[in-house]
Amino acid sequence: MKILMFGRGVVSTIYGWALEEAGHDVEFYVRPGRAVIYGDTIDLDLIDARHGVRGKRIRRLWPVRYRETLTADDDFDLVVLSVAHHRLTEAAEFLAPRAGRATVLVLGNVWAEPLEAVSALPAERIAWGFPQAGGGFDRNDVLHGVLLRSVVLGPLHEPPSTREHDVRRVLRQAGFRIREEPDLRGWLWIHFAADAGMHSQGLKAGSLSELVGSTARLREALLTTRELLPLLTARGIDLRQHRRDTLLFRAPVRMTSAALAWATAHIPAAGLSLQAHTDPDAEEPRAICRDTLAEPRRLGVPAPRLEAAEPTFVSARSGRGRHG
Repeated sequence: MKILMFGRGVVSTIYGWALEEAGHDVEFYVRPGRAVIYGDTIDLDLIDARHGVRGKRIRRLWPVRYRETLTADDDFDLVVLSVAHHRLTEAAEFLAPRAGRATVLVLGNVWAEPLEAVSALPAERIAWGFPQAGGGFDRNDVLHGVLLRSVVLGPLHEPPSTREHDVRRVLRQAGFRIREEPDLRGWLWIHFAADAGMHSQGLKAGSLSELVGSTARLREALLTTRELLPLLTARGIDLRQHRRDTLLFRAPVRMTSAALAWATAHIPAAGLSLQAHTDPDAEEPRAICRDTLAEPRRLGVPAPRLEAAEPTFVSARSGRGRHG
């Protein structure tokens, strides 16, 4: 299958590597001028948890191919679109006249109505999911990351379309287990709220890496997300359908924060993704917190912990990310 990864972000890179390892023809679309800056290899340092709980350590220089132009005649079978939520609509509008016949797999966070966020793309050509991978590029442009075995997917059509079935087949052949979410919209919003809880504390501490092993900071992150659960109800999510997804935030916080602190400090697959987030000027955490806080204010739902953290994310200290 001919696959285009949109951008050279962490998720695009990790999944692009996994898909090429499975035998697919993978290219990356990057902004004009970026290919020369990036060079023709990516330095990978990954834990591939498709190979068991502790995972397989992957350290290698991976040769990659970039393109800086894209037209409908390029004839890709699949485009994987994984960008920050605040750039998703712009990316969808860019892709709409250029994706040709390709299926577009949207793989990432969203806080808006999902289909409205990508309304420029034909709904029947979209598959939607969430990656179970994370990490970051260090100052030497080494990608430190974790790739888990499962991928979260949910149907946008009833029954799922042929394109959605094809995406599932490709991912299974690449060694992934599909975790089906009947209410993917609700799941995505719960995850987004959880990210706001984590990032609010990461911004206060300097970066997400400072949360590794910290019971106190992880406790505040969990409590921040717990305070956002009524907001999700106000947005129309039936949390009774997501008891498993919200258990971490409803359970006794002393116990869960201590368990998370231990896991992030002692289990590489749990802690490496946080450890890789060391950039204090990253824009995405601020955008997630700002956009999340706008909703309780709009709907009149209290969110005291997130509001208290607002001075850390009210304005960005940096511009665009390095790997978009």
